[in-house]
Amino acid sequence: MTLPFATRLQNVETSAIREIFKLLGKPGLISFAGGFPDPALFDLDGIRDATQRVLGGPGAGAVLQYGATEGWGPLREVLSSHLAKKGIAAKPEEIITTTGSQQGLDLLGKTMINPGDKVIVEGPTFLATIQCFRLYGADIVSAPIDADGVKVDELEKLIVQHKPKLVYLIPTFGNPSGAMLSLARRKRVLELAAQHQVLVVEDDPYGELYFGEPPPPSLMAMSAQVPGSREFLAYCGSFSKVLSPGIRVGWMVAPPALLANAVMCKQFSDAHTSNLSQAIAAEYLGLNRLDAALATVRSTYAQRAQTMAACLKRELGDALSFSQPQGGMFFWTRLTAPDADATAFAKRAIDQLVAFVPGTPFFATNPDRAALRLSFATADVGKIEEGVVRLGRALAKPNLAVED
Repeated sequence: MTLPFATRLQNVETSAIREIFKLLGKPGLISFAGGFPDPALFDLDGIRDATQRVLGGPGAGAVLQYGATEGWGPLREVLSSHLAKKGIAAKPEEIITTTGSQQGLDLLGKTMINPGDKVIVEGPTFLATIQCFRLYGADIVSAPIDADGVKVDELEKLIVQHKPKLVYLIPTFGNPSGAMLSLARRKRVLELAAQHQVLVVEDDPYGELYFGEPPPPSLMAMSAQVPGSREFLAYCGSFSKVLSPGIRVGWMVAPPALLANAVMCKQFSDAHTSNLSQAIAAEYLGLNRLDAALATVRSTYAQRAQTMAACLKRELGDALSFSQPQGGMFFWTRLTAPDADATAFAKRAIDQLVAFVPGTPFFATNPDRAALRLSFATADVGKIEEGVVRLGRALAKPNLAVED
């Protein structure tokens, strides 16, 4: 029997990254593929302490009960204060907690996108965003980027041409690009949002993972400088990269009408994010351990990024081009040989027991087949050094030209 599946499934396919993960069980394989934080850096003592306080306190029964769809009240209060430290003025009632920031993207798809609607994303961008928006029938348009983020002049042309339902950006240490939108471009994006009255979605899972000076303020934090822009902004954040992805707690700040519709749609899907997880996150922030935990993560990732850059230059030389990331978790690189194909390179790399993600899936349109993403987050310095040596051996193999 053939089941009559929804036609919307014809517009999407399984994640290329998840498919690569099926190969990661090979003994001795070194992975630069996943966008995971390093579990060795989780603040287990702090999370354990927060959990014990939550379950040992007088309100333990409440955190194991059903809760409000908008989110656990104490966490929304804490998030409001947490965001204020980053320059974002958001009252608790302007925040919805989500089951990871990815649910925020799904809620945006449900509330904003009709089949055939134009949506602008960066090229390249977060793979799950492309999949999610396509599931709701979006016609996705890619805006070009460079090391300073989305090219705002090109973005404006695309907005005028396509009149999109929304624009999705990762301004700070983007996935997969690692790019950081410059201060001047951030202001211009806000001006475009206000001028063209188009919703700009700011996804900010990596903004806390900077290696030197802090990045420019978020679009949401800068919105007071551009009158009329705040009402066309949605801001998505998450604890996944800075505390633990297993807690599955994210949040979204959005205009009141969008927030109300997002709450309604969330009621239909999971009723509410786990009260227990939200309470643990709130308690953890109250313990004031996050800054120290982040300092450790930043210094560790910075060392790993420096090691990877040095090894790539030594082992692959001019065969690979890249910009040094200033934060986040990724190197976005390109094979420089004419007609080089990163997918063919990835297959040869697996044979050498090292894995990465080819760049093609990160493009909604016009993919760069020579591009690839390398994550330095979960491999220690020794594995990075050995893994890049293996990449060099894989690159030395013939026939890296485009495969039809």
